[in-house]
Amino acid sequence: MKTPAYLIRHTAFLLFCISGWAQGQQTSGTTSVTRADSVAAKLDSVSKPPPPLFDTIRYRFIGDGNFTSGNVNRSLMVLRAELTFSGPAINIATNPRFTYGKQNGFLAERDSYVDVFVDIFKKSRTYMFGLGALETSNLRRIVLRVMGGAGVGYRLIEGTANNLTLTNAILYESTDFREIATVTTARNSFRVKGKHSILQDKIRINHITFIQPALNDLSNLRWNTIFTFELPLNKWVTLRTSFENSYESVVEATRKRNDSRITFGVSVGNK
Repeated sequence: MKTPAYLIRHTAFLLFCISGWAQGQQTSGTTSVTRADSVAAKLDSVSKPPPPLFDTIRYRFIGDGNFTSGNVNRSLMVLRAELTFSGPAINIATNPRFTYGKQNGFLAERDSYVDVFVDIFKKSRTYMFGLGALETSNLRRIVLRVMGGAGVGYRLIEGTANNLTLTNAILYESTDFREIATVTTARNSFRVKGKHSILQDKIRINHITFIQPALNDLSNLRWNTIFTFELPLNKWVTLRTSFENSYESVVEATRKRNDSRITFGVSVGNK
């Protein structure tokens, strides 16, 4: 029996329509998936916050002192703080301190110091930094000292037990004394800073030394050295003893150029 021609034509037309509809559905589905992926990617990019400027905060608060009585009655108290804000590309650190001391009932020291260090690429072996500092000193009869500058640092040794960093900077300095005229100069500031752990961190030795000659007069020289021995009691509390020596060649007539002190104290913090 022969199939009528009109039936063949209708069947072919129906198959053509079904094929076109299926292809349209496939294209529509692909387009929908592509659009959904694009929207999801945009939402992810919008929902993800930018990386934080600082991801770590380390701090330590220190109280040191030295008290004697007898032929010489002396009391000395030194309060310090160490704050560091660390990020992927930038670090900000400050180490303010306040010193107060009396000898035989007379005020000897009422000194304050505030600084700010901004380190760029600190996690690299070689990094750059800028710094600024304000200082007052009854001991050296300084009304106000202002310092600011920039330089480069290099991590000479970096490890879990030993760290040693060298820095060099050019500083602008202005010192307003009580009696002599204000001294303004530019200095080269070379610094050696180290931290060493002994006997599986049962003993720590920290040291920092500044050598700062004036660029226009090498006889105008300043240096400062601090050595600290620490005995950690736990993660937060540390017993410590510190030796400090400082020297300034330009002082008032009644002041000595060199000063040394030994203090004992405790620190609290996560640093």
